[in-house]
Parts: sequence; C-alpha cells; structure tokens
Amino acid sequence: MNRIFGLLMIFGLSFGASACAEDIDIIEEEVGHTEEDFDAAEYAIHHALDAHDIHIADGFVIPLPVILYTDNGLVTFMSSEFHHDDAGHHIVSKNGMNFVKIHEKIYQLEEGATEVVFNEEHHPENAHQVAMDLSITKNTITMFLVAGLLLWLFIASARKYKTGSVPRGIAKWTEPGVIFVQEIAKDNIEGDKYKRYTPFLLTLFFFILFGNLLGLIPFLANPNMTGSISMTLLLATITFVVQMASSKGPFWKHILLPDAPVWLYPILVPIEIAGIFIKPIALMIRLFANITAGHIIVISLIGIIFVNQHAGWAGLSVPMTLFISTLELLVAFLQAYIFTMLAALYIGSAVESGHHH
Repeated sequence: MNRIFGLLMIFGLSFGASACAEDIDIIEEEVGHTEEDFDAAEYAIHHALDAHDIHIADGFVIPLPVILYTDNGLVTFMSSEFHHDDAGHHIVSKNGMNFVKIHEKIYQLEEGATEVVFNEEHHPENAHQVAMDLSITKNTITMFLVAGLLLWLFIASARKYKTGSVPRGIAKWTEPGVIFVQEIAKDNIEGDKYKRYTPFLLTLFFFILFGNLLGLIPFLANPNMTGSISMTLLLATITFVVQMASSKGPFWKHILLPDAPVWLYPILVPIEIAGIFIKPIALMIRLFANITAGHIIVISLIGIIFVNQHAGWAGLSVPMTLFISTLELLVAFLQAYIFTMLAALYIGSAVESGHHH
C-alpha cells in the first residue's frame, strides 16, 4: 500500500511540475502579447474552455479538424489556419464565407466583411456564431483516447481469464476496481438486480476515472474531458434515462402517492416530481464544478506571479500548485466514485420492490 501511495505521489508531483511549467510558459506568452494588465480571473476561465488544437509546448501545436455546418452547407479545414498574430484575429475564407475564432468560438462574418468589429464589451458586432460546430476538439480527442484505452485494458484483462480463474498480468490491476464497483451496486440495488446494472456502473466509473486522470497530463489538461459541461450533461442524461427506463410501480407510487396525509399532496408531489430532474442536474454540476475548479485554482496560483509582477512570488505559488495538482489525483478517484455511487442509488430507488409493513 505504501508503494502505491508513493507512486501516486510521484505521478502527482511529476504531472504537477509539468503542468506548472506549461502554465507558466503559456501565461508568459499571453502576457507578452499585450501591454494591458494581466487579468488572472479572466485568463483562468478562458483557459478552462475547450480548444480546437492541442498545445504541447511553445511553437508546437497540434491542429485539429474544424467541421462547420453553416447556412450554405458544410465547411471543413484545419484549425492551424486560425493562427493568431499581433495584428489581430486571422480571417479564414472558405466557400465564399469568412470565419474567425474568438475565445475558442468560431464566428461567421457578415457578407462583405473582411475584419472583425468589436463593441465595448469585446463582442463581435459584424459576426455571428456558426449554425453548428462539429469540430474535433481537445475534449473529443480525450474522449476517443479514454474509449480506446478502456477497450484495450478490459479486452486484455478478459483474455487473462481464459486460461484460469486467477487474475494474471493486467487483470490483477483491473479486478480490484471491478469488485469495488460491484460492491457499490450491491449496496444500493436490492437483491440480484444489481447484476443487470453493474456493467453500466463499471463503464461510468472507469470512463470518468480515466477521463479525470488523462486530464492531469499537461497537454491534455485545461480542460479535460470531464471538465466540460457538455460531457457531464451527457453522462447525467444517460443515467437519468437508465433510471426512468428501469423504474417500477412502487417508485412512481412513492412519487405520486407518497405515504403522507392527503392534504400534504399539493406540496409533496411537486417536490418529488422536481426531485426526479434535480438529481441528474446535481450529478452534472458536481462533476463539472469539482474537476474544473482544480485547474482554475492552479492557473490562479500561477497567475499570482504575473499579477504581482515579481518572480519572488513563485516561492509561494509553485509549491501550492504542486500540492493542488497532487490533490487532484484524489479528486479524480473521488468524483468517479461519487458519480457512480449516486447513479447506483438513483437506479436502486427506481427498481426497488414495494415493501409492506
């Protein structure tokens, strides 16, 4: 156990140091491009957004495909065409239309416009967002990596059981995780019903866990997959659909005919109905907020150096950044566990049989 803890500490410090160095480089580059005072809060929020390319290091950026559905049809090109220079935002012309990327959102300029006009709030006045952005973004790449990693990991683990029931090789690492999630299902779903939902809960747990851990890798972080509200919305929606599709009569009886005096029904029934939708919303927000908060804290701590414009502040911000980055290893596991446990709890309440006292 001590070895595992030591390895986690080493990985946490390594990722933290790498992320810290990358964040310092990126902020230095950002500050170098403007004469205005550095706004740490604005930069932290902007840095937590999805991106149309993967920033590995200074001068080394991997472009990703941009796929736009506009009023005039489908438009595709590589994100490298959106290079940013000192003169302003670069305009990309395709199929007689002009596009510009502002804060990782792609806008289509009005017909005849060749440059972006901003209002006092720095919003484009002569451009509108494209009808549908289907681009392969950093979050999409991370999702593909997680899916591929999970397929490889569990297919390889399953093959280890073909020669015997004792786990060997990589199965020694995956079996404790499988048993852990199985126990979560047993504790929250009555009888043998847990067997039906264990595969779903396993997928949830490992998908979130691996997404969180990959997000700690510097060039895949900020944001990571589970730090995107659209991804957490999807996971919460799937959980909600599974719960509703599995719900039995006793569940709806508890919602619509609660065990309380009839005169309380006008108060209790709307609350119970609202609770059906509040639960998946809470799942979505909890995962998104906790994962995103960690990286915003890291950026804010590094930003202290540039806000105060003195390298001496690194003595405070860098150790704190390393600590927060290491702590994110615990948060990565904890949030996967909480999401899976609550999903099992919600499903368990939906499939529970009626009890008569």
